[in-house]
Amino acid sequence: MHIKTKSLILVTLFAALTAIGGFIRIPIPYVPFTLQIVSVYLSGALLGAKRGMMSQTLYVLVGLAGAPIFAEGGGPSYIFQPTFGYLIGFVLGAGVIGWVNQKMKSARLTNLLFANLCGLAVIYLIGCIWLYGDLRFILSTPITIKYAIVIGCLVSLPGDLLLGTLCTYLSARLVKVIKPEHIKLKEVKKVG
Repeated sequence: MHIKTKSLILVTLFAALTAIGGFIRIPIPYVPFTLQIVSVYLSGALLGAKRGMMSQTLYVLVGLAGAPIFAEGGGPSYIFQPTFGYLIGFVLGAGVIGWVNQKMKSARLTNLLFANLCGLAVIYLIGCIWLYGDLRFILSTPITIKYAIVIGCLVSLPGDLLLGTLCTYLSARLVKVIKPEHIKLKEVKKVG
């Protein structure tokens, strides 16, 4: 697969931004609230499905290789952490956001917001399933599915929705600068 220099730089940049977002967090039991989701929203919208997933995969692989860039550290044993499902969700969520944007082929605010919501749903689905399974079967914590949804989704949902809305506006502006291949610039709706 041929990757242009610009794409390689952007993939690496968004992986680094995801790592930085992990250090900006509000400690909440089990699943801390971080700003990593901002990079997931933007990488999917601005890089497209394939390169958005590549940026998040790079982030996860660097963390699994031992760099302490995850919200709670790093290394291969991190797959046993309750929050590892969210990292898998970041990869797939960026892909879904990019895929939805590619199918809609325009950077209208409603399209970008819908794509972000789809990506967030994927992140929460995988994250909550992993959280429940890890706490219940690996850490032997008595937990119900309902409680896993509360701590894994509902606590962070208002903040993630707010960030998704802000990223919708930001990506609508940045699409003119980055000029992603999956969006035709003549179809970009004027923002502000």
